[in-house]
Formats: sequence, structure tokens, C-alpha cells
Amino acid sequence: MGSGVRRAPASRSARGAGAVSTPYVSIVLPTRNGAATLPSLFEAVARQRVDFPFEVVAVDSSSSDGTAALLRERADRFITISADAFDHGLTRNLGIEQARGELIVLTVQDALPTSETWLAALTAPLGADNRLAGTFARQIARPEASAITRYSLARWAGASDMPRTTAVSSRAEFEALDPAARFERCIFDNVCACIRRSVWSQHPFRRTPIAEDVEWARDVLLAGYRLAYTPAAAVIHSHDRSARYEFARTCSLHRRLHELFGLRTIPTLYVLARAIASSLHAHLGCEKTARAVALAVAWPLGQYLGALSSARGWKPARSRMA
Repeated sequence: MGSGVRRAPASRSARGAGAVSTPYVSIVLPTRNGAATLPSLFEAVARQRVDFPFEVVAVDSSSSDGTAALLRERADRFITISADAFDHGLTRNLGIEQARGELIVLTVQDALPTSETWLAALTAPLGADNRLAGTFARQIARPEASAITRYSLARWAGASDMPRTTAVSSRAEFEALDPAARFERCIFDNVCACIRRSVWSQHPFRRTPIAEDVEWARDVLLAGYRLAYTPAAAVIHSHDRSARYEFARTCSLHRRLHELFGLRTIPTLYVLARAIASSLHAHLGCEKTARAVALAVAWPLGQYLGALSSARGWKPARSRMA
């Protein structure tokens, strides 16, 4: 990928307590023009109360807003790639290859830990269960998030306050599940997750435009490992994106979910019409705005067309959706 690795001075370890010779945890952070949110993230990381050393490895996609200078100062290891070289799976692999910890925390530049115990809570289950391949954190909407964004995030499994662990007894058991149940079993979210390096070495992320996390989850579950959702580790993370963006992202995601699981959440035009009507009712109950109406169409239509494009073998346009 044409990367160059730069090492920050050892005294600038994430804990601010001198050199980190052998970190137990490596926080791997893909970035792109994140200067507005990264200072808060680094401050939150520096406040973590843990009894093990850790490092921060940043992989930057040729930012133009001062992100690179910030990372040279704050990250323990800094990698640069060209913007068009970014891939959700391979870019994370690159960061992990340069990391030294046995546990790898994967997060994003605008996910803000909510407490000083975030890192301890995210990593503790992996120390207690050697068949656990990974954990992922709870996501909480930003204080300024719109009502529609809050409504949407609340329906995601990664916003629940109930912990859970998933496993697969055999490939035959997994394949006997219906597509929705297969996907539900594999829910995992690299907005904020921790994976075991030794498992990743056997099952690295694959090249993909989106959904590298659920694909990896499927692979490690089929290999006999377990995954845990750990809501005690929480990050503030949400987006108020345009309906146009959400439509494109939903198309890309649901194309990939059909490829991975055979999932078609909206299989027919009749179901699509009902889904739009239901979404309109729910969205307008949250806020009466043009964006609410547009998203009520964009999300169901993206699900329908994304899965349909996979089912019919249409070639997707390359996307860098986050």
C-alpha cells in the first residue's frame, strides 16, 4: 500500500508514563481529516485507568487538515497511505501489522470513550476467556444528535445496555439458520472493538469496501471462537449525515450483507412500500423535517437495491463509506 512508518518519541506513550517497551494493548486508529475530533480522543485515551502498558498506532489516509502533524506528536506509531489506498479490511490489517500488543483495540477518529474505565472494560473479557476472539463496545449518540439519529441508533444491537456472548457450534448449525439469524449471530462493530492478535494472525480482515467487521466475525465464529458485546465499555459516536450519503452507504452495506449471509431485509417492492410508509410514520413522530422524510425513503430503498444488486450480480461502484 506504499506506507511509511514513523515512530513518535517513546516518552509520548498513550499513558504518558515513559517508554512502552512491550505494550499489552495496541489501539489501532484509521484516520482521515480528523483534526477536529482527535484531540478529545487522545485526551480520553490518556485518562484511562489500567494496569498494563498500551500504545496508539495511527494509519492516516493523506489528511490535509493538520491530522498528520497531530498524530506525529501524539501517536506511538504513525503510518501514512494514499487516500485511494484505503480499504476497510486491508488498512486495519496494516495497522495491526505495525502494532505490538497481543490485544488490538480498533476504533475510529470520532468515537469518544465515555469513562476512564473504557479500555479496562473492553479488554477484560479477553483476559478471562481464551476462546473469546473479540469484544465490541456500546455506542451512545452525541448530545447534539438529531432525534432521527437517536431513534436509528437506539435500534442497533450495538446500542443496547445488555451484554451478550455469541458462538456457533458448527458450520452445519450456522448454515441451518435463516439469513437474518446468521447476520444477527455475527454482529460485531469496529467503531470500537478489541480483537485477539493471535486470532487475527489466523483470520486477518479481508479486502472489502464495507462490513469488514461482520465478515471477520463470521470467520472466527466458524473457527470455533466466541464474541462478546461489552456495553460497560462505551463510546460516544453518531452521525447526522445527509439522506444521499445514507442511501449510498445503505446500498453498499446491504449488497455486502447479501453476499455474506444471503440477507434481503426488503425483498419485494410491496415490502419496500410498506417499509417506507412505516419509516415515514416513525420519523415524523421524531421530527417533522425534510431530512426525516428523505431518510424514511433512503434507508429502505438502499436496503432493497443493495441486496437486489448482489442477487442480480450487478457490479458495485467503489466506495469509501465509513
